[in-house]
Amino acid sequence: MSDDTLHAIARQVRNWGKWGPDDELGTLNYVTPETLAAACRLATRGKVFALGIPLQRSGPQSGTRQRFNPIHAMFRDGGDQPKTPAEVAAMQGYGGSDDWIVMPLQCVTQWDSLAHIFYEGQMWNGYDATLVTSTGAAKNSIDKTKDKLAGRGVLLDVARFKGVRSLEPGYAITVADLEATAAAQKVEVRRGDFLLVRTGHMTRYLDRRDWHGYDLDDFPGVSLHTAPWMHARQIAAVASDNYAVEVRPSELLPAFRNPFHVVAIPNMGLTLGEIFYLDELAADCAADGRWEFLLVAPPLPVTRAVGTPINPYALK
Repeated sequence: MSDDTLHAIARQVRNWGKWGPDDELGTLNYVTPETLAAACRLATRGKVFALGIPLQRSGPQSGTRQRFNPIHAMFRDGGDQPKTPAEVAAMQGYGGSDDWIVMPLQCVTQWDSLAHIFYEGQMWNGYDATLVTSTGAAKNSIDKTKDKLAGRGVLLDVARFKGVRSLEPGYAITVADLEATAAAQKVEVRRGDFLLVRTGHMTRYLDRRDWHGYDLDDFPGVSLHTAPWMHARQIAAVASDNYAVEVRPSELLPAFRNPFHVVAIPNMGLTLGEIFYLDELAADCAADGRWEFLLVAPPLPVTRAVGTPINPYALK
């Protein structure tokens, strides 16, 4: 594919101005009180699936692009409790513990904000890229979505549909793949849905019990050509179990490393979720034949941030 392909698709899916000149939510506007209420009625069994990976030093980040795995440490622990009779008396026997964590906001299961990617010097809805400064994003920051990331979730397990545990590295998931998977699962992708796509990429590394290469190896993911399909279905967001939702290597090398990001985030206004743990949910969906559920995935409301770690819940 040529760069012209990317620019043509970007123009085709562009939603700038659709929700007014001041909008900072993009396709999350498709989630309405009605669609959310309907999604809540999908939680009938009282079963919860946590889709976030652990926050720990062993994780998916290799250190490229300054992203590292979470560093957790204690700054007050059991060794700091009162010891001498005088200390015990002074503290009235009271003690406690506290800790902290240092991490990039996009190093684990996470949402990208609409300020994360620029296209021709602009971000979502035509806002100038210079509005993102060293103090954060003045527009399209993740905290604007603090009450928006919940609704009907739909899982398309493309790997299972293809009869494999994991799709091959570099496999580009097509519109035909998505539609065939949905048809086989007897589920419909609707307006306002949170679409989860399982590739099996994470499964490969969990099976090895070794994250090494997860972020650097080639991986399966959605093709750039699925963007118009998602645009037509008016989904609210899309997430996957791989590192970037889209396939790697890029379909547009060397010019664009993440062409789907370029089309989806700044042009369509589509929120992307990455590094989702989907295996347990997928197994349960296959067992009961229900591939829809209530998804609740609120961001950390970090002011002016361009991404957020999350622990999404799929409730059935």
